[in-house]
Amino acid sequence: MSLEDKAKAAAKNVEGKAQEAMGNVTGDPADKMEGKAKQAEAEARNAKEDVKDAVKDTVDRA
Repeated sequence: MSLEDKAKAAAKNVEGKAQEAMGNVTGDPADKMEGKAKQAEAEARNAKEDVKDAVKDTVDRA
């Protein structure tokens, strides 16, 4: 996983957590849902990069 991809995923996760927290404070369910969605997107990006790393490691060992 490149550093740029890791940084983007981390930023998206932080953004999502902040938005979810703001939704909790203001009582806005839309903000909470959008924040959770951003966190899920960050997790998906990390999972995708983990798979790419695993495939690369397997190919490199072959």
